[in-house]
Amino acid sequence: MTTAKDELRERLDALIGTPTDGVGKPVRAPDPVNAAMIRHWAYALGDMNPAYLDPEFAQNSRYGDIVSPPVMLQTWTMPPPKLEGIHERGGVPIEMKGENPLQFLADAGYTGIIATNSEFEIERYPRVGDQITSETVFDSISDEKKTAMGNGFFVTWVTTYRDQNGEVVGRQWFRTLRFKTGGSD
Repeated sequence: MTTAKDELRERLDALIGTPTDGVGKPVRAPDPVNAAMIRHWAYALGDMNPAYLDPEFAQNSRYGDIVSPPVMLQTWTMPPPKLEGIHERGGVPIEMKGENPLQFLADAGYTGIIATNSEFEIERYPRVGDQITSETVFDSISDEKKTAMGNGFFVTWVTTYRDQNGEVVGRQWFRTLRFKTGGSD
């Protein structure tokens, strides 16, 4: 006999390897990697690496030109958040092109969402002029866990970032906890 928990697990397992946006088309950065945004980032975070800021130093470095801090990969393709309507979108800070593939979790009472961690794997530094694209798929979804926030599932997706030639620049794993608010059941 199949239980509601079994059905939920089957639906979660079916998401692995599928696009998180329900559409699956690469997201293209609105602007190429550029020195102005690198400079803003470096000053905002106090990361004064001359490979990011000093053209003469960068040209004589192993990079041959100004490069972007690797963790800016997400920044190049990230859409601006839209707070209006966020509740109606189940807490998703962007308007999705397709349906929210995790809506069934919210419908099952897992309405709390909190980011837990992010990890990067960098193949190479993004270079000025690179046109970055990203593709994001569900990577893993834990069994239900009892946490201080409530019972829930750790949902991890992986974003692969590529340059204009299709070469992988890096990957980012991002994990959230989707949990039942108000304690466990």
